[in-house]
Amino acid sequence: MERGLLTPLKALRRQVFVEVARVAFHTDGAEIKDAIEEIPYKITPGDKPLYRESIWRERAICSERVRLSMGLSLRPEDMPVHVTSGLRGSDIADKYYEPPLMQVIPSACEACAPSMYRVTDECRGCVAHPCTAVCPKGCITIENDRAVIDQSKCIKCGKCKSVCPYSAIAHRTRPCAEACGVKAIESDELGRARINNDKCVSCGMCMVNCPFGAIADKSQIFQLIRALRRGDDIIAEVAPSYVGQFGDNMTPGKFKAALKEMGFSAVYEVALGADIGAATEAEHYAERVATGQQPYMFTSCCPSWAMLIKRYFPETADKLSNTLTPMVATARTIKQAHPDSRVVFIGPCAAKKLEASRRTVRSDVDFVITFEELSAMFEAKGIDLDTFDKSEELDDATGAGRGYAVAGGVAGAIEKCIEAYYPGTPLNIEHVEGLEDCRKMLLLAKMGKKNGCLIEGMGCPGGCVAGAGTNIPIAKAATIVKKSVETSARKLPPKELADKEPK
Repeated sequence: MERGLLTPLKALRRQVFVEVARVAFHTDGAEIKDAIEEIPYKITPGDKPLYRESIWRERAICSERVRLSMGLSLRPEDMPVHVTSGLRGSDIADKYYEPPLMQVIPSACEACAPSMYRVTDECRGCVAHPCTAVCPKGCITIENDRAVIDQSKCIKCGKCKSVCPYSAIAHRTRPCAEACGVKAIESDELGRARINNDKCVSCGMCMVNCPFGAIADKSQIFQLIRALRRGDDIIAEVAPSYVGQFGDNMTPGKFKAALKEMGFSAVYEVALGADIGAATEAEHYAERVATGQQPYMFTSCCPSWAMLIKRYFPETADKLSNTLTPMVATARTIKQAHPDSRVVFIGPCAAKKLEASRRTVRSDVDFVITFEELSAMFEAKGIDLDTFDKSEELDDATGAGRGYAVAGGVAGAIEKCIEAYYPGTPLNIEHVEGLEDCRKMLLLAKMGKKNGCLIEGMGCPGGCVAGAGTNIPIAKAATIVKKSVETSARKLPPKELADKEPK
């Protein structure tokens, strides 16, 4: 599905975030419960459905989206539970996600066929009938001058489709399953999608590719807003892919000022942590891989890539760089300077939500929200980014760190650091994007085909600019990021930054 389009589904999802954020910003005490219960009726008013066959189904689905946007789990289908059940446990400023992060809303799922070959109206009933000749199971017959596939016999080999001269045979797949690079999408007893959490690496590609909005992730916007209202000292760290995500006129300076208007006490670029990572991994490559002490090395910044390695290729996990991810390196840098502050990571990534909930990271990153969620917070707070005219300087990083936002940017930054600080070092650096291709690369490394190589892996095709929580088309975002890299006053982090990784 084309990313970055303002579809009715995207608008609906945004509405839910905005309404939940409004409640968090403007409602207190006993009124919160009623305000939350009212949201499905605000989004689907009247007595006529807007998108589904029934207004009751629309409101039921909306209710589940409201719960997830508050960090709550879905309600059971076989017993009555209020939308606000568990609200007291979430109406706090110190709540982490309870797994699973990605959840299928059963009432929203259309039970798409996992895989099916069907004959379309383009079939001309040709004399050759090559489809019948190649079918290994004899499941294609000719009825009324048209090919018909017996689904009970079909093994989904696709041979019929490949030989049809009119391209009259279509392969229909479940969009969420097609987008999942680790085959974590299964089916329940009613044929609805179900996520196998033992396989899932939380990249969110299933969520953004479901045309029915049946998959959603949990959010912390409610808890973050409550913490802001409580007066907590909260510092925002923004991922380098933020440029362009909030309108064509939103400069880094305006963005920083808008965040402070929201209530954040300070704003840092996560590209600062990326600079630390680039310098550190360049040093590790030059000292360990290029010298033959270690056969190959994987970058560490993408949580879905790291989870893929640990879960599916555990025998190679020791080759995963132990360098702090940019999110964590930046958060630790912030807390060294502001020990009493709390940190929110604002980025494009769903998987960062789970990374931040790990025990080793919890003390560093207190909240994670996406660009999509932040846009809703701005709207709920009444901050119009199109007319916002305040500005403060935001320049914490170099072009190298800012380039981490696009596929190949991590590899490129490390390569430039090696060339500058370790001249003469033989270079063998590759990058791979999308979980399916990541798996192929990891298999090659496991087989000894990538010795001497530094490998950047990105779970989302396109890199961070293609994350599940982004607002604009991927190609546009990549172009803007590359421009920000080119126009950065400082190009590379200093070599000694590798020795300053925060502990």
